[in-house]
Amino acid sequence: MSPSQAGHEIGERKIGRSVLALMAGFFATVLLSLGTDFLMHAIGFFPEIGQPMGSDRLAVATAYRTLYSVLSSYIVARLAPYKPMGHAMLGGCIGVVLGAAGAAATWNRNFGPHWYPIALIVIAMPTAWAGGELRVLQSRRAPE
Repeated sequence: MSPSQAGHEIGERKIGRSVLALMAGFFATVLLSLGTDFLMHAIGFFPEIGQPMGSDRLAVATAYRTLYSVLSSYIVARLAPYKPMGHAMLGGCIGVVLGAAGAAATWNRNFGPHWYPIALIVIAMPTAWAGGELRVLQSRRAPE
């Protein structure tokens, strides 16, 4: 194998690991959020699925989604093959795009107040930074 082929293979592995890191963070957020949502519906804290929710209930959903977003960004940064903060922030950008798509899709569907989908867009980048920063700080403290 020539040096250029070896470098290409290493680059492909890094890209593959980057994609896997982002997917792991995405799945963590989705599984934790939907799992908590279903639990909240099951215990009667949230109304039946498809029914509008009030601001008090959506504030709770925003709180746990914020925590889960920080955790998922940490996961992305932890699994990233290089530049953990860059990977976490890329995950945040993807979160902004997905949040905006979700807001557009549900805007006039009477699911609840409009502040909620906007809040999900707004928290995407700060939570991405927080999760990435946790990983960066952790890696600086780890013994070599």
